[in-house]
Amino acid sequence: MKLYLLSLGAGALVGLIYSLINVRSPAPPLIALLGLLGMLGGEQVIPVATRLLSGTTLSAAWRDAHCTSHVFGILPGRQASEQARREPADTEEKRS
Repeated sequence: MKLYLLSLGAGALVGLIYSLINVRSPAPPLIALLGLLGMLGGEQVIPVATRLLSGTTLSAAWRDAHCTSHVFGILPGRQASEQARREPADTEEKRS
């Protein structure tokens, strides 16, 4: 959560500086955010489509491709659960 607040604070500070020197943001915020969302979504098309063609359901394909963590990042409060999920897989890989 601290990282999100620092990011928000940095953005607000840059916006304040832009306002003080009468400069507009380099890109319209909504268009820039939609472009980023499109890029993140587009990166997930091939992995999800591959899993769908192999016969899995959409929700299983989304989960198996780790789309949620890629698109949204690790959300606040989920760091511990994400780490716990990865540790058993890491130990299995070390054994083989």
